[in-house]
Amino acid sequence: MSQMQSVERQLREMILGLEIGPGERLTERWIESRFAASRTPVRAALLRLETEGLICRDGRGWTASPINLAELEQIAVYREAVEVAAIRITCALEDKSAVDLIEAMLDSCDAATAREEWHRVGMDFHIELARLSGNDFLFRAVRDAMTRLSRARWLEVRDEAALGRAWAEHHAVLAAVRAGDADEAARLLSTHIVGSRDR
Repeated sequence: MSQMQSVERQLREMILGLEIGPGERLTERWIESRFAASRTPVRAALLRLETEGLICRDGRGWTASPINLAELEQIAVYREAVEVAAIRITCALEDKSAVDLIEAMLDSCDAATAREEWHRVGMDFHIELARLSGNDFLFRAVRDAMTRLSRARWLEVRDEAALGRAWAEHHAVLAAVRAGDADEAARLLSTHIVGSRDR
């Protein structure tokens, strides 16, 4: 892994994990010191994070992008279109054995699982379901949308009942995919995404 990739990965994790909060100022000098990196890889990493919408220029420095509620609404509409397209392709596949891996991932969460892990697995459910379509453009679109949504998780009110409903919805989507019922899978996934937006 190059120095630029290392800085990019670590900064992304800090921003998504809210160690660097929305609106928090970043300086190249601080990043260079924190990651023992030189200026060129730091600047390259910052430019890549800017294209992902995780940071923005602030005069001569950088700022972790604020969470934009209007953008979250737009992402939900975008996700619905892209994820439904991906799931329709997946339902038409002959080999659906990879669905078992996604189900096992969901089943790995229980009452003792930390909230952050529930969040990660919930995000991965959508990303891996899109990956099954075999369409790299749809997969990357879902992955990027979920990355942008990740920082907004603290806005959600997720009690145990809400988590249970989300997991039941995930399992219902997987059952429809297994059955090859594209219309039902699309309907369930669409309802789930709209419900997630409203939670």
